[in-house]
Order: sequence, then C-alpha cells, then structure tokens
Amino acid sequence: MKKSNFIIPLSFVAHILLINITLYAHIPDTYFNGYSIFYYNFTWLITTYSLNFYPTARRDGFMTNLKTFVVLFVIYGLVYFTSFVFLGMNSYTPLYLSLVYMQICFLLTLFRVLFYWAKKLYRTKGFNSTRVVVIGKDKNLQKLRRIFDHPEYGYRYMGYFDNVKSNNPTCLGDIESSFNYIFENDIEEVYCMASKLSKAEIQYLMKIADNSLKRIKIIPDNKELFSRAMSLELYGAVPILNLRASPLDLDYSNLIKRIFDILVSSFAIVFILSWLTPLVYILMKIDSKGPLFFKQQRHGVNREIFWCYKFRSMTKSDTSDTQMATKNDVRITKLGKILRKTSIDELPQFFNVLMGDMSVVGPRPHMVVHTQQYEGSVDKYLVRHFLKPGITGLAQIQGCRGEIVERADIVNRVRYDIFYMEKWSLGLDAKIVFLTIYNAIKGETKAY
Repeated sequence: MKKSNFIIPLSFVAHILLINITLYAHIPDTYFNGYSIFYYNFTWLITTYSLNFYPTARRDGFMTNLKTFVVLFVIYGLVYFTSFVFLGMNSYTPLYLSLVYMQICFLLTLFRVLFYWAKKLYRTKGFNSTRVVVIGKDKNLQKLRRIFDHPEYGYRYMGYFDNVKSNNPTCLGDIESSFNYIFENDIEEVYCMASKLSKAEIQYLMKIADNSLKRIKIIPDNKELFSRAMSLELYGAVPILNLRASPLDLDYSNLIKRIFDILVSSFAIVFILSWLTPLVYILMKIDSKGPLFFKQQRHGVNREIFWCYKFRSMTKSDTSDTQMATKNDVRITKLGKILRKTSIDELPQFFNVLMGDMSVVGPRPHMVVHTQQYEGSVDKYLVRHFLKPGITGLAQIQGCRGEIVERADIVNRVRYDIFYMEKWSLGLDAKIVFLTIYNAIKGETKAY
C-alpha cells in the first residue's frame, strides 16, 4: 500500500499499548514480574506474525480479514489464560481475568473499527491515492472500473488505452501512445489486458516497470473461464489456475468438518435415535407391514455409490428406486406422512455420517438413476459431487427440496450446492443446521 511503511509498526505499537495499559490497570501484579511483561508482548508478536495478521492490501476493509482477527483472539486468549498457570497471580478470580481479557478484545476491535474508518475518510478526501491506467479494453474493464470507483480504496482512474478507436472520454489513445503517457503523468499502477496485447508489448511494459518504479499488473486472457471460486497456485514457477477451489480443499477444513460431523451425529444417535428408533418401530408395526429401515443406493462424493438409510415411510413398490415421492403419493403410509413432514425419516442418516459416507451438511444425495439423468442435461450438475452429500444443505433451507417438477427446481438446487461448496465455513454449517431444525418444527410445504 502506497506510503504505508509506518502503518504496520504503528498498528503493532497501538495494539501492544492497549494490551499493556489494560493489564497494568486491572492486573498490576503483571508488572512486578518481568517475565510476565516479556511473555505477553513476545507472544503477541509471534502470534500475529504466524497468522500474517498485519500486512494489508489497498482494498482491505474491516470485514476482509475478520476471520483471522477472531482466530487471533482465540489463540492469544489461550496464551493469556495459560500464563496464570505458569506465572502465578492466583489472587484474581477466573471470572475477573475473563472480564479483563474481554476488555482487551473490545479495545482491539474498537481500534480496528476506528483504523479502517480513518483510512476510508483519509482516502475519500483524496489522500494516499494511486494513479492508474488500463491498457487494452475487454469485458474486464468494467469490472475493474467498479473497483476503481470506490473512493475509499484510493485509486485515481485516469483512463484506458486501446487500438480500437472510441469516443469514450476515458479512452486516452492507442496502446503505443500509452508508453509516453505513463511517464508524463506520473502513473503508478498499470493494468494490462493480456487479451489485447502482444507478447512483445507485454514484455516492453514489463521492462518499463522494472526500470522505472512503475507497478504493472496483468489481467490474464480468461476466455470467460474464471469463476468466483478460482485460485492461483504455483507449481514451481508455473502459475496454475484452479477454477473450482473450495475452502474444503484444505486438510484442516476437512478435519474441522469431520469433527463437527462426528460430534453432531454421535449426539443425535445417543440422545435422539436411541429412544426414537424403538418408538418408530412400534408405531410402524401398527401402521403397515415392512422393515423399519429403508436403504437405497445413492451417489456420494466423487460419484461413489453408498447405501443411504432412512426410516421407511412408504409401502414396498417396484418404483422406489426410480420415482421420487410426489404430493399425495399413494405409496406413503399414514405414519410416513408424519415422518416425512417433520423430516424424522432422514434421521438414520446420522449413521451414514458417523461411518463417513455422508456429512451433516452438504448436497443432498440423489438416486443413482437421477444422477445419470441430470449429469448430462443440467449444467455443472456433477460439481456437487466434489463434496460428501449431506442430511441437509443450503438448497434445502432455501426451499429447493423434495419433488423436482420443473427444470428450475434442479437447476436452483445445483446452484445453491455449488455456492455452498465455494463459501463453506463452520459457521455456515451451524446456520444451516439451525434453520433445518426451525423449518422442521414450522413445517415445510414441499415436505411430502
């Protein structure tokens, strides 16, 4: 970020001061022990450095790295409370020490709010700005303009160069004339559309940048292939675009999700299914003939087939593996109507979750015949199979569940499933579980 050499040191010093002043005011014993002072300050330095907490980009805002900020609070909180085990200070109660740490968190958050507010105000007034031009015009130009037009980012967009003549007032001339313009108008950042430049022109611009303190940034010729889930990976010195990246590609994310699945499924099996299963069994024997459980082959992650379990809600039929339940379906039993309306019939799938075939939250698994039907007719349908299927999912809480009547039903379901894959977080899983329970209690029109 331009002219920001002092922002990181000043932010670090401000944070250290807030921590030390709070500790001095509420836990003065800290300052009778030199080890304590060193411990709190040094561990803050190590923790923030490990999380790469301070470096900020021009487009950063309060919400940009909020997740890292929360993680920092958790880790430093462990550091803070551990200190009282090793360094003593047993004269304070755990509640008092917790309130002190909450005050530290509040002050650091308040500083963060004021910092980004001041930075936005400063740039809006025209300070700390960067003069930019774009060389080449394609569909990405308008997307860049939307970024440049945010005054709080501090960009001063001067215009673009392109060999196609235009009456647009922001068109500054052809590409060749851009080389002199960059120097004559003190341009600091140059954005180049690779689709509109030759290799020689790009190399010449790179040479200019390397020898004149100009920053040059290349927008690749994307062939309209980019997506919001795209990420750049380096294989040695070779840049590779991963067009279908997901937070769940990371090992620790999968571990967190798996722990969440084990905890939730174990709770459901021990505290719900343990008593509910015998009750459903007795009611089912009174209501209709047939087994307690219904099992069916469905496609899971990577299109692998597994046995999906449910409480039986229909009478036995030859169409159970090919036809979804429909409204007023004659196959549904009296008890089955209740089970399906409340989604209780899905609860045995917690055994699938515990075994690892499914997740608590994810795309709903479809019958094998339906996967074969939709994978060739619905765009991006198979993308949903990058994840483990779930008992519930984002599509379900948005009303995209049950019978597929129109093409839009399956298209919207796939769209929500892909969005979930791209934006996964543990908080999103928790929200989906909560809304699933809420909808089950409230009742859903498509639960039949």
